[in-house]
Amino acid sequence: MDLKDHIRAIPDFPKPGILFYDISTLLRHADAWQVAMGRLARVVRTHHPDMLAGVESRGFLMAAPLALKLGCGFVMLRKRGKLPGRTTALDYGLEYGTDRIEIQADAVEPGQRVIVVDDLLATGGTMAAGIALLRQVGAVVPAAAALIELTFLGGRERLDVPFESLIAYDQ
Repeated sequence: MDLKDHIRAIPDFPKPGILFYDISTLLRHADAWQVAMGRLARVVRTHHPDMLAGVESRGFLMAAPLALKLGCGFVMLRKRGKLPGRTTALDYGLEYGTDRIEIQADAVEPGQRVIVVDDLLATGGTMAAGIALLRQVGAVVPAAAALIELTFLGGRERLDVPFESLIAYDQ
């Protein structure tokens, strides 16, 4: 199955000049969704995760069911102020400013193998920050994965771990 057939491209969203890859069309197609999760499970399983970390918010849609399928835990990497309890945060630079990503301080035990999962890798800033934040709380990060990679933006080069994706767009 060609998963690209189930992803809708929407021009000028959320602002002019951006081509948005909408995964909602894949999520609502049961067979395509099953195939995507099965393929992601195969590539992620090889890194022997104890836990998957989903990046807010569409990364949750990938990581949570994938963790269930793999029989491992799931943690959320969220924007500022969205998690209850004590959190650990990391400020990071984006191409258009700065942002902050947080994790609950007790979400990961030191030495646990945690793979960062998102729906899409673009410039790599948020995923690199997620990797750094997980290391800050003691995790071992053996890899990262996404459903889609925009290869022309070079995000993979910002990551210092192996990266896997199922779909690549070259422009």
